[in-house]
Amino acid sequence: MRLSYSLGSLLTIEQVLECSKKLGKLKPDTMWIPETWGMENFSMLSLASKENPTSKIGSSIINIYSRSPSLVAMGAVTVDTVSNGRLVLGLGTSSQPLVEDFHGSKFEKPVKRMEEYVKIIRLIFAGKTINYSGEFFILKDFSLLIKPPRNDIPIYLAAINQKMVELAWNVADGVIFYLRPKNELKSTLTSMQAKKKIDASIQIITCVHSDSEKAINRAKKTLAFYVSVGKIYREFLASNGFENETKNIFEEYKKTGLKNNSELVPESMVNELCISGTPDECRKQLQGFYETGVDLPIIQFNPIDNVQESFDLVTSTFSEESG
Repeated sequence: MRLSYSLGSLLTIEQVLECSKKLGKLKPDTMWIPETWGMENFSMLSLASKENPTSKIGSSIINIYSRSPSLVAMGAVTVDTVSNGRLVLGLGTSSQPLVEDFHGSKFEKPVKRMEEYVKIIRLIFAGKTINYSGEFFILKDFSLLIKPPRNDIPIYLAAINQKMVELAWNVADGVIFYLRPKNELKSTLTSMQAKKKIDASIQIITCVHSDSEKAINRAKKTLAFYVSVGKIYREFLASNGFENETKNIFEEYKKTGLKNNSELVPESMVNELCISGTPDECRKQLQGFYETGVDLPIIQFNPIDNVQESFDLVTSTFSEESG
């Protein structure tokens, strides 16, 4: 069975590179690196690809409002060259607060923007001279100065709501899900994969510790963060079985911030959306995600205490699955 790892935004550059080196020895399918408002993604992917010469290297995700599609294509081709053809380009829309408050862009028509974005990037990857006129982008006589090592760098789309899910199946090579109840995930995959087969991945908040309660509490904190600051996740989860839970978490967030609201995350919610507990418990929980029909689980590393010791425990827990 295929397995991959995501090295979270809470790590330092040095910690990402050290973890990358360890993954190079374990050879999981893909090593993903996120981009939020800290480390720049293409720089980190290039550096990490040198520490891990074996796995595919994935962006999870590049947001489509902070760069032009031409610049993303340039970055992707550069990383694909540096990594000897191992890049998986993960694209997403991010969120309205991040896009508008942090990047000064207007968050509008994300599905249409993504459609144009992917179309332009694919044309650039193919080595064509681009003359394109769309709703969001107009390009004249653009072509890369370097020859892409591959014309078919795989593109995965982060998708939450149904229109973006459908777009992923229409234009992408893969999809990246996040925070989806397993019954909903299985239903969506069964329906969509019957129409057309693409590579289905889901990034899973993962916390492993010898003390199960400590791991669960760590998962609750991460889950509370995304419910609090991510309106799109909050609304999606509310419409898929967690209406009261998300409301309670968010109301507490508005009062006291992230200080206490993780205490309102029930274990039933953690069990449905995350992997957390002892190594034995976590291995069993991973199987539950495979059973939904997911092709590639992405273990989102959430460190507990010492980062490298925690990472060693996580990778040793799942090493058989990634062998």
